[in-house]
Amino acid sequence: MKKPCSMSRPLAGSLAASLITLVGLAPTANARVTGIVLGAPTQPYGTTGFGTTGAYEELDGVANGEIDPRDPVNAVIQDIDLAPRNARGMVEYTTNISILKPVDESKGNHTLLFEIVNRGNKLDPGFYNVGATTANPAGDGFLEQQGFTLVWAGWQPDLLPLPGLVTMKPVIAHQHNGGTITGVVRSEFILGTAATTQNILADSSSNTPGYATVTLDNSHDTMTMRVHQDDPKVKIPNGDWAYGDCTSVPFPGTPNAQKVCLKNGFDTNHIYELVYTAKDPIVMGLGLAAIRDVGSFLRHARHDEAGTPNPLAGAIKYSLLNGISQSGRLLRTFLDLGFNQDERRRQVYDGMQPHIGSVRNYMNVRFAQPGRLAGTQHTEKQYPGPEAPATYEPSFDPLAGQFGGLFDRCRQSETCPKVVHTMSDIEYWQASGAADTTDPTGTRDERLPRDVRIYEFSSTQHGGFSPVAALPTSTGICQQLPNTNSYTYNIRALLVALQHWVAKGTEPPDSDHSNLAHRSLVPLNRFVFPAIPTVTDPHGIFNTRTVYFRGFQYDAPDLSGIIAVEPPIPVRQYPALVPQVDADGNDIDGVRSVTLRAPLGTYTGWNVRKAGFSEGDACDLTGGWVPFALTEAQRRQAHDPRPSLQERYGTLAAYAKVATAAANTLVGKGELLSGDAAAAIASATAQAHALGLN
Repeated sequence: MKKPCSMSRPLAGSLAASLITLVGLAPTANARVTGIVLGAPTQPYGTTGFGTTGAYEELDGVANGEIDPRDPVNAVIQDIDLAPRNARGMVEYTTNISILKPVDESKGNHTLLFEIVNRGNKLDPGFYNVGATTANPAGDGFLEQQGFTLVWAGWQPDLLPLPGLVTMKPVIAHQHNGGTITGVVRSEFILGTAATTQNILADSSSNTPGYATVTLDNSHDTMTMRVHQDDPKVKIPNGDWAYGDCTSVPFPGTPNAQKVCLKNGFDTNHIYELVYTAKDPIVMGLGLAAIRDVGSFLRHARHDEAGTPNPLAGAIKYSLLNGISQSGRLLRTFLDLGFNQDERRRQVYDGMQPHIGSVRNYMNVRFAQPGRLAGTQHTEKQYPGPEAPATYEPSFDPLAGQFGGLFDRCRQSETCPKVVHTMSDIEYWQASGAADTTDPTGTRDERLPRDVRIYEFSSTQHGGFSPVAALPTSTGICQQLPNTNSYTYNIRALLVALQHWVAKGTEPPDSDHSNLAHRSLVPLNRFVFPAIPTVTDPHGIFNTRTVYFRGFQYDAPDLSGIIAVEPPIPVRQYPALVPQVDADGNDIDGVRSVTLRAPLGTYTGWNVRKAGFSEGDACDLTGGWVPFALTEAQRRQAHDPRPSLQERYGTLAAYAKVATAAANTLVGKGELLSGDAAAAIASATAQAHALGLN
């Protein structure tokens, strides 16, 4: 059973806080951000103005905060009771912050859009603004045209403080007597290029130095290798690897407690796994408090404790939180653990948009590795993240033996936001996406809360594809070209829908995703894919969701605690459900873009690795694109069952009419902004022309 929520608030305390706020006697230092230090404003876009919003400026600096480890809203943070405390008994933290705001805030939409950075990187400007480049960083200026105030703060304290990254200083946990904490840690290495040396955590945590080994003597540690995810693990003799750096010194290299060196080098055709004893865990969950506190301070405070003004004071009426991929998973963790209420028991964010983050993040665990993918079929499959609950409403999970949902805590504290949850097709194939909308037995669609919408960008890949990018010509380490079905214009419409939902009460479009009721979400054994020459059948690369045993101190429902069993022990598997496709191999349900409604090929939420890269396993987060032949003669010669472009459309002008009708349908459904329709049509038509249609 999911443990009872510890986030409850006494009625009397809540009422008193509300009355203090109403009479204007609230302290000026809110949400425990005690101080901000910002540099002089810069103009990243020069004097460029954006519609009625005008010019933008950027403020960069740091925020210093402290939290009360005894407060129930903070007690859920793993090892918070073992973090250093100041003279007042508080736990302090320091994080980078960045604010991109209208110079004249009165001309904006009065909405704070807080993006959870991805491994320290700001993604929103290049993700929502089409055509953003180094020379033109605003691209088409979509976010600025809307009038958003964009905010970023560091939350991942295990990152290297590299230039350009938005990071957070680490706080190390110690035993109550001051002694060093140690514990078992599992690391996994998968390489795109052969190398002699890896950081001790490496792979998706490549900008992380990692938890140091307690000793350079590796005799008690284990390293294995295997070609495929499900192959037996072959032990590498301890004499053939070392804790060291071999980049400039031959094996065993220069001793280093945070690097691993392999005698004959790491290649691209194996999964390497290291299990070792580490020391000095970071109190990683403080990052959740930083997201909460910085957002609350910027929304509510007049100034910090030293009197430094809040640069957004009085300008923000609405507050949104979004995250992409790793950050989308963290957003779901943030919501699940109750961090949408601050220490004053106020709701922090009115709306949230977790994108391509269908599970939760490996964050609030001792020796956490939040940079991990939370698992695909080939890469990092056994790391925490897909544990139940996955749905927003509570449901009973007979496989895990528990009852719960992501809204449990915010329901109790009355701080649940409006949620627009978006995901690509890859989330179904590689990241347990179906678990977000179905019961754990895979037999029925789960009811969504009235304040939640879920949208599947059908037949798309994880990171999307720019609508103005040239068509790819290289398959990389995969067998097929990457997916070229862009969802950019669709997600822009849904971000605007979320803002209107919060600010105006305008209901967004109905949820739109594959589901059991429509028979558009089906068991894997009923998935039918067309027999396209040169395309490997995908049935064997689905990433099955698994219940694991990680030790008795691990709290799977909260994805928190201490992991003592590495590698984890698989207990049972969930049903495999995937979106059903049509005769072309394209998804039949969900948000079907202009490109998908006027297809130029087969667009898949999966791809297969080629020789030399664990051939036959899933190509992780990359989807596939198999273009249609241009002519009937070409497709017959290739034994391709799919009609050619000329058979389907005849001419480019005829194709443009189909694309236009598709755009009109999407605008009518609220899944495409009318102002983006022409650009979406032009993008699809340009791709058709590039494939030879005239």
